[in-house]
Amino acid sequence: MRFRTMWLGLAGAAAVAAFAGAARADSQVDRGKYLVTVMGCGDCHTAGSFLGKPDMAHLLAGGDVAFEVPGLGTFMPRNLTPDNETGLGNWSAEEIVTAITTGKRPDGRILAPSMPYMDFAALTKSDALAIAAYLKSLPPVKNAIPGPWGPSEKVTTLVYRIVPGEGMPPPPGK
Repeated sequence: MRFRTMWLGLAGAAAVAAFAGAARADSQVDRGKYLVTVMGCGDCHTAGSFLGKPDMAHLLAGGDVAFEVPGLGTFMPRNLTPDNETGLGNWSAEEIVTAITTGKRPDGRILAPSMPYMDFAALTKSDALAIAAYLKSLPPVKNAIPGPWGPSEKVTTLVYRIVPGEGMPPPPGK
């Protein structure tokens, strides 16, 4: 009887630990969802947002408005869902954290300056990991995003042009 009580106690402790781990994981995803929402990620990375009709069925599956940065080119907000071919499906959580906090992609390229990674560098490691956990929890959406386009290439979508105002530094290469 004593062995059975001890075994039930250990099994109960294991169940509580498993439940607590699942609750922490859910809490991390919930935190990530909250941060992605208040940081406005969907404003650029969800089609229709700039025209006032976001396509919530394809939340964070890539934008439909490009940003032109004089001297650098034109860039479309990428698919952030975990689709293996067109999104972040092959990126690890650490690679997502690195991209959003330093602007460096796993392939070594630097994100366009319209992506505010300089601001996101202030995220805590736990908040950045929560964002990665949330993005990895989304349903994968296959959505290939065109671009980027070089400064002299013809763009095939609606473009927001970023123009330096008076007193602003000149665009790169000028």
